[in-house]
Amino acid sequence: MRDQDALMPRNRDIHPVPYDPAYKTSVPRSPKWALVSMESSASEEFGPAFGHNKFGPHDNNLILNYTRGEAPAVGERILMHGRVLDENNRPVRNTLVEIWQANAGGRYRHKKDGYLAPLDPNFGGCGRTMTDENGYYEFLTIRPGAYPWPNRGNDWRPMHIHVSVFGSGFGQRLITQMYFEGDPLINHCPIAATIKDRSQLDRLVAPLDFSKSRPLDFLAYKFDIVLRGRRQTMFENKLEGL
Repeated sequence: MRDQDALMPRNRDIHPVPYDPAYKTSVPRSPKWALVSMESSASEEFGPAFGHNKFGPHDNNLILNYTRGEAPAVGERILMHGRVLDENNRPVRNTLVEIWQANAGGRYRHKKDGYLAPLDPNFGGCGRTMTDENGYYEFLTIRPGAYPWPNRGNDWRPMHIHVSVFGSGFGQRLITQMYFEGDPLINHCPIAATIKDRSQLDRLVAPLDFSKSRPLDFLAYKFDIVLRGRRQTMFENKLEGL
């Protein structure tokens, strides 16, 4: 095996801590005993698989997909784009990427979201796409709003978009969040603060990318997702990559 093909395991020392007193819901749900490793079955590793031919024309356009192109969502139009890469900077081709987010007012289309901001009747808040041969993906969407959450007296989540990356089947899934360059709430968020190494947190902050912005239409933000290695993206649900 060549050195460049050797597995680069995730550095567990920089992974977000499971228990952080400032993040109150981590107190009851963080593990209290050592984790138990269990063998996975073939169905968990390789299936169910997703169909490449089941994508609609607006699946990666959250501005139009909820109304199937009939009426646009309200808010600041943005392009979220980037590449999915392995530890050696090689593209991860033909992999499923899904996102979900709050609307421009900071409210999710979910029955348990009781925030006072109004729902946008033309915005569903989720989309999906496949990476191309270069590992590239993109979503046209609305910049999500910040919102309060019942943690401490006055905690607010920064603007963010949830990202899910799949392997060859739904049993292989990594989840993370993308934040926006310049958002002051990042420095005040207890969830973001569970990542103690600021350089690792900065890898979740997408920089403004004028090279992909469209004049008089939308700004672009670049968010590359690195599965393992020294430039790895932080993931919420796995200590290892795909």
